[in-house]
Formats: sequence, structure tokens, C-alpha cells
Amino acid sequence: MAYVPVPKDLSKVKTKVALNLTKRQIICFAAALLLGLPLFFLLKDSAGTSVAAFVMILVMLPCFLFAMYEKHGQPLETLIKNIIQTKFVRRKERPYQTDNFYTVLERQRKLEKEVSAIVKGTKQKGAGSRTRRG
Repeated sequence: MAYVPVPKDLSKVKTKVALNLTKRQIICFAAALLLGLPLFFLLKDSAGTSVAAFVMILVMLPCFLFAMYEKHGQPLETLIKNIIQTKFVRRKERPYQTDNFYTVLERQRKLEKEVSAIVKGTKQKGAGSRTRRG
């Protein structure tokens, strides 16, 4: 009887569209062909076949990397975005700051005292100003 291995983590399984390639891979390979082939045919006569092929490979390589490279389940553009944010956008030093629970309680107690003093002050002023005129 034949056995077929079934992966336990189904989140890593990708849907194949055609020729055992995902939709992302097909789009990136098509973009590589649209960039690389015309460039090869334009450079072939003026620079030579080997130079044109080398330039074509250099132009197509980023598309292949975007199609195939993946680390920890993240595609290349996500990794590049994370590296840029870590190196250039965010601060280098990120101090660990906590909000002390007891200072929060202390602040709340002071605010409640202030509110109760305000309420008591308005009641006393309000009671003295209510006199009947007759």
C-alpha cells in the first residue's frame, strides 16, 4: 500500500495554479521575462551575446528572488520592509518603560480627592446663595 506524507501544519501549504507554481511565482516569472528578453535582444548586437546574457540575468534576478525566496514564511518584500524599518526608521535605543500600578493608583486617588473637594466647594457655595426673597 502506498503512503503519502501529509504535512501537519497546513498553513505552509501553498495553492499551486499551473505547472506546480503558485500565482505569485507565475506573475514574477512573467515580469522577469518581460524585462529580460527584450533587453537581451536589444543588447545582443551592440554588446555581444555573453554580455547581453549577463545583463539579462542581472535584470531578471530580483524577479526570481521575489518569486522564490521566503524566510520564516515571509516573502522577500516583507523581509526588506522589516530590515529598512529596523535599520533606518525606528530608533536604535528602545528603552523598556513600565507604568507602575501604584503610581496609577496614587494619581487616581489624588484626582478623586480633587473632584470631591470641587463638589463639596460648589455645594457649600450653592447652599449659601439660596435665600428666599420675599
